[in-house]
Amino acid sequence: MTSNTLLDAARRTLVAGAAALVLGAVAVPSFVAPTFAADGPASVADLAQGVLGAVVNISTSQTVKGTEGPGAVPMPQLPEGSPFQDFFDDFFKNRGGEKDGGSQKVQSLGSGFVIDAEQGIVVTNNHVIADADDIEVNFSDGVTLKATLVGTDTKTDVAVLKVDPKGHKLTAVKFGDSTKMRVGDWVMAVGNPFGLGGTVTVGIVSARNRDINSGPYDDFIQTDAAINRGNSGGPLFNSAGEVIGMNTAIISPSGGSIGIGFSIPSQLASGVVEQLRQYGETRRGWLGVRIQPVTDDIAESLGMATAKGALVAGVIKGGPVDNGTIQAGDVIIKFDGKDIHEMRDLPRVVAESPVGKAVDVLIVRKGVEQTVKVTLGRLEDGEKLASGENGNTDQDKGADKAPAVSTASVLGMTVGELNDETRKKFSIAGDVSGVVITDVAKDSAAAERGIQPGEVITEIAQESVATPKDVMERIGALKEQGRKNALLMLASKTGELRFVTIRMD
Repeated sequence: MTSNTLLDAARRTLVAGAAALVLGAVAVPSFVAPTFAADGPASVADLAQGVLGAVVNISTSQTVKGTEGPGAVPMPQLPEGSPFQDFFDDFFKNRGGEKDGGSQKVQSLGSGFVIDAEQGIVVTNNHVIADADDIEVNFSDGVTLKATLVGTDTKTDVAVLKVDPKGHKLTAVKFGDSTKMRVGDWVMAVGNPFGLGGTVTVGIVSARNRDINSGPYDDFIQTDAAINRGNSGGPLFNSAGEVIGMNTAIISPSGGSIGIGFSIPSQLASGVVEQLRQYGETRRGWLGVRIQPVTDDIAESLGMATAKGALVAGVIKGGPVDNGTIQAGDVIIKFDGKDIHEMRDLPRVVAESPVGKAVDVLIVRKGVEQTVKVTLGRLEDGEKLASGENGNTDQDKGADKAPAVSTASVLGMTVGELNDETRKKFSIAGDVSGVVITDVAKDSAAAERGIQPGEVITEIAQESVATPKDVMERIGALKEQGRKNALLMLASKTGELRFVTIRMD
């Protein structure tokens, strides 16, 4: 064998070895991408066939004043090119009513679904049937039944209807567990968009825990399954045919689907439905506190490592924790074993708890975690109580015993004694105590926080203050401790409490 032949053989060996190394490097990848069929997910025909019979159309009628009178109902604004434009043109033609407020019948359409075939229970959105004089449930086989209203809940936009189960053979679906749904899971929406009953659309869970500012318990599932007008109240199914959401809202400038729809999660809806079925109304748990978010500045002022939980800004008199169990300035970080990551988590968790239940609440009080036991009241009763009281908590009543002192200037504020003169000047309620703010310097740290003259400082860093001297001493002590911010509890003229932090640099 010549030297050239040997050299060629060596080169081939080296190349083969290098190729083997490269192939070996990619033979076990760190991430294996999922595979999909070229035409998308597997067919949902069997799933749709199994649930279509339980999904219904909801039609309502309402008597309103003529279109030219006060309270008129205008013609619906349909998407451009809607096949129902001619229908609505004919419907509203010559229906102006009497100019002095003649009446007319107005109809609306929505969706719903049967959850109990034996009892004839149908679930939909409250806004679908709100103010309706007559409600009809239309089934996929063409049968129409009159419905009666069992109960509604405006806070979650849920309504429960009842039809005569003897009037038609009903098919029911059941609620699933929405907490198990993950972003990216396939979902199927069925409903009555634009009056086109029995419409099936498919998409995925785009996001969870969405807050769209529609109510106090917002926790929506976001989906890109096409949802349009008329889908409201219809079900959102998982791949097992269980209802994991109730389609409620869309974001759309035109009224048509742009791939951003929202569904009430079954975890929330199912509990409301059960209460409406049992009582005809909701019976939510109530803690009896006013809360606000825990910002980074507030967390630092309270000695907390991270900003989390709900800050108690006030305790409602006569409420479940008016006995001092929970106090203004406490931060609730866990309720009945459930973590409270941010303020909006607490109202929902409390509302889902049974009335009268004794629960453990983990709080941070003056930098120290402790657990307190609380027995919940009923929210519906508490709302009446809260509307009739001023929200003031039990504060130090020793202001009138403190010696009179001159005003002081601190953190861009001028503060003074809260006496008869200053109460009258700023119209401050008699049961508010502390140190009154008489002036706020322009462009100061206090002004940046929206502090106004007439507000009263009741606490600084969770310590009560009664005189301008107390305020100066508390601020000085915080600076000596190296604190960057001062946490103030402020009372409004009527006693409403809030917390603010002010920079001390």
